[in-house]
Order: sequence, then C-alpha cells, then structure tokens
Amino acid sequence: MWSFFARDPIKDFNYELLPENQEKSGIWTLSRGKRKTTGEPVSVFVYEVSQGTEEQTQLAKAAFKRTKTLRHPNILSYVDGLETEKSLYIVTEPVTTLAAHLKLQAEKGGASDLEVSWGLHQIVKALSFLVNDCHLNHNNLGMWAVFVDRAGEWKLGGLDHVTSNQGESTSLPPPKVINPDLERYDPPESPGGGGDKWTGDVWRLGCLIWEVFNGNLPRASSLRSLGKIPKQLVPHYCELVGANPKIRPNPARFLLNCRSPGGFMNNSFVESCLFLEEIQIKEPAEKQQFFQDLSENLDSFPENFCKHKVLPQLLTAFEFGNAGAVVLTPLFKVGKYLSAEEYQQKIIPVIVKMFSSTDRAMRIRLLQQMEQFIQYLNEAAVNSQIFPHVVHGFTDTNPAIREQTVKSMLLLAPKLNETNLNQELMRHFARLQARDDQGPIRCNTTVCLGKIAPYLNAGMRQRVLISAFSRATKDPFPASRAAGVLGFAATHQYYSVVESASRILPTLCTLTVDPDKNVRDQVKKTVVHTATVSIFMFSATWAGWAVTGVSSLTSKLIRNAPAGSEAPPAENSPVPQSAAGPAPTNTASKGVQQDRSYVSCQRLCPMELTFIRVRDFFFYCIFSVYALNPAYSHTRFIVVFSVRENRKCFTNNHAFTPSGLSKAELAKKKREERRKELEAKRAERKAAKGPLKLGARKLD
Repeated sequence: MWSFFARDPIKDFNYELLPENQEKSGIWTLSRGKRKTTGEPVSVFVYEVSQGTEEQTQLAKAAFKRTKTLRHPNILSYVDGLETEKSLYIVTEPVTTLAAHLKLQAEKGGASDLEVSWGLHQIVKALSFLVNDCHLNHNNLGMWAVFVDRAGEWKLGGLDHVTSNQGESTSLPPPKVINPDLERYDPPESPGGGGDKWTGDVWRLGCLIWEVFNGNLPRASSLRSLGKIPKQLVPHYCELVGANPKIRPNPARFLLNCRSPGGFMNNSFVESCLFLEEIQIKEPAEKQQFFQDLSENLDSFPENFCKHKVLPQLLTAFEFGNAGAVVLTPLFKVGKYLSAEEYQQKIIPVIVKMFSSTDRAMRIRLLQQMEQFIQYLNEAAVNSQIFPHVVHGFTDTNPAIREQTVKSMLLLAPKLNETNLNQELMRHFARLQARDDQGPIRCNTTVCLGKIAPYLNAGMRQRVLISAFSRATKDPFPASRAAGVLGFAATHQYYSVVESASRILPTLCTLTVDPDKNVRDQVKKTVVHTATVSIFMFSATWAGWAVTGVSSLTSKLIRNAPAGSEAPPAENSPVPQSAAGPAPTNTASKGVQQDRSYVSCQRLCPMELTFIRVRDFFFYCIFSVYALNPAYSHTRFIVVFSVRENRKCFTNNHAFTPSGLSKAELAKKKREERRKELEAKRAERKAAKGPLKLGARKLD
C-alpha cells in the first residue's frame, strides 16, 4: 500500500534529459540535459543498474562519490546528482567527449597546436593535483576520460578507478577487467614493479598524447612511432613512455619542462589562459597591459574559447574591475563571434552603460568603433539612452571628440527620431559649421550634412541645405569650401530650377577663381558638364570624407546639342557674335567633332545658348537665362566663366561687348585710334610753322 503512495524520485529530479546526441563513455551514457526551471544546459551521466554487472555498479558508485567530492578547475565540475535503486545520475557542466570534439575539429581543418597545448596543460595540471595534492592515482587516463566544455577547455573525468597511492587497500577492479581493450594502455612493468606512485598515470598520459595527434592507438608498440607529435613535445613525450619507470617524470615536472622557453606549452595562448585564471588577484596595471595585448592575440584564439572564456572575463572586468576603455577593442572583436540574440543579451547592455561614462578615452573609443555594433542598437535605445550622451561631444573642448562625434552621426542618423534629427542635431551642426575653430571639423560637418540629408524632413532640407553649403563655400579652410561644392552636388535632387539659377550657380561661379586648385577642380566638375533639363543628373559616388567626381550643377540649365547641329537663337533676341565672325556653320560644326576646343550648347526654353571657341585647355561657357523668374522676363544675364589649364584668374578683359568684340580687342582698337590721332596732331603742328625765314640756317 505504501508503495502506491511513494513518489518516483526521477519525477522530482530538477533536470530533464534530452534524447538526442547520447554518447557512450565507459560504463556511463552521456546525455544532454537542461534544468527544468531555467532551461540552463547541462550534461548528465547515466548508469542503469539493471544493465551492468555488480563490479560495474561498484565502479559507478565510486565515480559518483569521487566526482561529487573532488573540486578543481581542471576536473569535471559536479552540479547535481541522483542515486536510486535503478540508476545513478551525475549532472555536470555541459561537455562532450574529447574524441567527438577532435572529430568535429578535424572536419574544420583540425585542432590547432595552441588549443591542444592548453588542453594538455589542463589535463596534466589536474593529474598533478590528484597525485601530489590528493595522493590519489587516476588509473583510467585516456581519451574516454577527457571531456571538453563549451569554451574548448579540457576537463579530466572518468574517476571510476581512482585509488589512494598511500598503500590503502582497494576492492575496485582494474580497467582491463571491465574492458579488456584497455590492456594496451597499461605500462609494461607489473604492478608494484618499481618506480614512483605516478609512473602508471604518466605512462597513460603518454598514450593520450599519442592518440591526440595520431588517432586510436592500435597496440602498445606503436608508441615508438612519433607520427604527428610536434617536435617541441617529442623529448618530453619520450620521457613519459620510457621503458624504465624510474625515469618517468612527476606530472608537475613534466608541466614545467613543457613550459620552459621553446617548449610546446610556452605560447601566448597558454599565457593568456593562465592570466585569465588568476585575473582576480592581478594588479590593475597588469590587467590594463593584458587587455591591451589581448586584442592582437584574439585572432589566433579558438572561437569558442573567445565566446565562453574571454568574453565573460571582459564583461566582469568592465563591470567590477574598472578596466575602462582598454576592454573595448577585445570586446568588439569577440562580439563578431556572437549571434544577434547573444549580442543583444551580453554586449548591448554594457555598451549602453559605457556611453554614460565621463571617461574621454572610453567615449572616443566608442565613437570610433560604433560601426561594429550600430546594427544591434534599436531606435528606442539610441534616442533615449545613447544620443543624449553623444551630443555632449559636440561641445567638448577636445577637438578629436568633436570630430568623432560628427562622424558618428552618419551611423546614428537613420535611427534618430524627428526631434533629435531635425532640431537637436541641426542646431549643433549650425554652431559647429559657423563657430568651430577647427577647419577639419567644419569641413566634416558639411560633408556629414550632405550625407544625412535624405533622412531630414522636406521642410528642414528646404531651410538648411542651401544656406549651410553656401556658408561653407565662404569658409577660409579650402577643404570646407570644396565640401560645400560637393554638398550641392550630393543633394542636387532637392533643389528647384529657380533655386539652382538664382542661389546656387551665382555662389559656385565665384569659386571658379578660387585660389585653391582643388576647389576650382570641384567647381569645374560640378558646373561645366552639360546634361538634361532634369535637376542634377548626379551620377558620381558620394562616399568617403575626401570626395571627388560629381556631375554637373548646370545640368538643369543646358545640355549637349547633337553633333553637326547648331544652337538656334532665341526668338526676337540677337545672339552675341565672337570677334572671329558670325556663328559657326555646318562646316564649323565638323570642327567640333575634330577639335575638342569647341563646345556645342543647345537652346532650351527659356534659355539661349551659343557656340564659343575655347582658347586654352578648357573653354568659356556663355549662356543667357530668360524667364527663370518673372523679374527677369525682359532682362538678359550673360554668365561668363573660365576654367583654364594654367588656373589664372579670368579678368574682365575677356568679356564680350555688344559690338561683338572682347574688351581686350576693343581696348586695342581704341589705343590704335588714339595713336593715329596723335600722329595727325603732330603733323598739323609741323605744317602750321610754315617755310624757314631768310638768313636761317637749315640744319641737317
């Protein structure tokens, strides 16, 4: 009756076993599991009493006890357990067998020597702990007794056959009794045949090293063949598998030998792992130096190690260790290995907290590396938790922080709300562009404004863009003037024809004689090229802080005429003629195709254009604008500019007069007329003196 009310202890067990991916590990079955309350992953070693012998059950109970009581960072961590009449359950940290891990690594190209060196270091250290500190012999060391956690760290398990090495009697059977195949891993000497207490375990350690590099050990004699064992490890390996048990080193001595200069375990990965294990007792200066050097080494570290070992230490160092900005670079490097969900859970909360820091080094590092995490930030966090702190950088006394703050707006602008983008940000941009004492910052502000223009609302673009870019063209810093020109080109689609003719072109034409060559070049590329009436057929790329190559700003006013055709004059309007004569005929048009010094322009209503002969490397563009504004309906404006190869300023002497002559030619004509007039007056004065008087002597 009481058995009817008795509860099954398995139902009260806090862990659930998952049926997939079960592995055999000696007398145990290794299963994946999870905690019922939190879903936290675990591994569960299960032994079914009904399926084992009495000796196996004895070993399972011994392993249960040893796993529960032995605690060491390099020994499989015990989490929970359950022992019933039918079965035994040992719950540990989530692990997989070493054999399965190496097989998976082989599919990816093989485990690196760095990873293996640290793994062996951990196993030898655990073995040294058992032999020297606990006075125990493992007696079961092999591939089947080593497990690998999520970080890729090796853990010593398989504690079924652990016995005391201080002469205490034991009733546990040796491994070969349970599994005869394990006999090939036994040392050649008979039990108690001489040597120290650790000789059997270090022999099996040598077998483990052989199998890690060469695969399954077929027979004991194969240990003589080194195979793929690294050269740095060979002399120390040979000591482990020496026929004389008295020369086999203590595990602690073997570890020191491998850590000596040039040894297999003397590398940056092992050094970093050892530092992380002792980071809590390190001095702040040592931590700072370690995190600075860590970034250079992370690329060679295993991915899982970075995610599950390095990342938690970085987060802890920032949260509780006051590590500061030095953790940012390695933090973002490790972040590349995380999924979007993991990044949101582990790194984003830390980043949001970092933005509120008053540490300037922290702030500038965040701004410089924003591109690595901006895609994981949601708009709510950007507007409420990040942007309010970032805007303080616009008024910072450090120019580097102000500049990085401006550049960061390229990434933040798409996520900003209406108020932050169109009001707060524009207010700071206007102040920087007009008042900042650093020319590069004014220049980058102009460039950034051109790039984020698509995100502004239409009303703000109407009020801000032309004024801001026009202001930039008057900046004493040449790069700022060039940025203003490029800003007009990059935002061409937002301007009307009237705005282009009445506000933008007059501003740009004054820059054709700018003293800086780069500014003149940008104006040439922006203004000279002809295109269709559509506004700014802009095709060049607006990318980078030093932008080149834009299309025509005058494209909304003129376009190329077909080859061999003339530009018809506007109705009831005379066409200005060059000094060389009337407008070109079809014969002259052929010269246009043969000689690049001619430019063909076609009249587009309401405009009148003509052929002009170019005297230098480039050409003069002359066009008349009609009816772009009602105030201009009866007025003709002749806009003349030159972009010459020698970049000399184009003076008023090159302008044309209503008579068809240039001012220079007209001045020359006037000088010639004046000369003739003076010669005529001299002749008149000479004639007025009359013939010589009598007695006067004529001088030759």
